[in-house]
Amino acid sequence: MDQNYQPSSRSTSQNMNKYWIPHKDIHKKVIMTHIQFYLGSEATVRSYTKDGEDGFLITTPGACLTDEQIDDICIKSMEMWERQAAARMLASDGTSAMSSSTSPKAPLKRPLHQPLIE
Repeated sequence: MDQNYQPSSRSTSQNMNKYWIPHKDIHKKVIMTHIQFYLGSEATVRSYTKDGEDGFLITTPGACLTDEQIDDICIKSMEMWERQAAARMLASDGTSAMSSSTSPKAPLKRPLHQPLIE
């Protein structure tokens, strides 16, 4: 993780920091349900498009997610997609094949997340 990043200089009355991370490999439901576990009860996350790229805007009084936490969210997201695919296969009597694009052995590659400068 880049140790040189600084929180956004723009802050609210509660001195909240805002960070954007790309949506790649992250299931919206997973990040929404886990954000407060990682960053505390005041942390929030919402869908947000930055420079034409979809992602998530995280608002927190402290630091952003670590790379390890993002990787954990990515792993949980992959598990969620696999469960959803398995449920779809069962619903269609197992006649559809699972997509090869969701390989559980693929290494997770996340770009470094930087503070959102508004």
